[in-house]
Amino acid sequence: MQQQIQRVAIQGYEGSFHQEAARILFGEHIGILACARFQEVVKAAGDKNVCDAAVMAIENSIAGSILPNYSLLRNSELQISGEIYLQIRQNLLVNPGVSLKDIHEVHSHPMAILQCLDYLNQHDWKLVETEDTALSAKHIHQRKSKHIAGIASALASRLFDLEMIAPDIQTMQNNYTRFLVLQRKDTVQPVKEANKASVTFHTDHSRGSLARVLTLIAGGGINLSKLQSYPIPGSDWKYSFHADMEFDSLDQFHEVVEIIKSATSELKIYGVYRKGESVS
Repeated sequence: MQQQIQRVAIQGYEGSFHQEAARILFGEHIGILACARFQEVVKAAGDKNVCDAAVMAIENSIAGSILPNYSLLRNSELQISGEIYLQIRQNLLVNPGVSLKDIHEVHSHPMAILQCLDYLNQHDWKLVETEDTALSAKHIHQRKSKHIAGIASALASRLFDLEMIAPDIQTMQNNYTRFLVLQRKDTVQPVKEANKASVTFHTDHSRGSLARVLTLIAGGGINLSKLQSYPIPGSDWKYSFHADMEFDSLDQFHEVVEIIKSATSELKIYGVYRKGESVS
């Protein structure tokens, strides 16, 4: 029987987008283990005495792939058991009663500030870069700031009793982050109606070797939704490839895996799961 998920490791602080993704996936009452770094997330997820799973960002529709996280995944024994695409909606948060004319400074993570510059440039506010969006919101609440606003998630506003004085201030509305669900091998059960898988492989690096693998994948009727290269440590400019494959049936996927094994030097399956939904 598959283990019930009770505690999930995430990167960031309470009120972060990682926590928002975890709550959508596992429910609002899920226990959260907040980790400062992604390395700590992966380590925690691998220890059955610490947590049951992890939720880890892997790519963003604007900023692209988080390459170090592919290496963390490769070097771990964790499996991908699910995913979700969460729309990143940034909001201007203040303590109750604070109006726009009261604001002198806006605090948030540099990326969040950058995502909202079109809105922020309409005001004569000092922009202060901080460690984390949710932590900025927490500090504004704790210090009862009357002249400081923060940029953070709607979840942060609820957790810290802040008002969304200006919702959805991000410049790019179509901004999504893809989060993976990671679990230990001994807790992952076959996913019903799985239609997506993540694998890593490398070839012998001879001329046309990658093209041969891709041709075999396409010939098997599988959609390659992502192909990400990253260097093999200690090699002379040789690369491994992370591939996300979408398919109609598990038999189809396994047949293609068997076919491409002969064209690859190494192949590892990270996980077989359901393609994630986009959540606004």
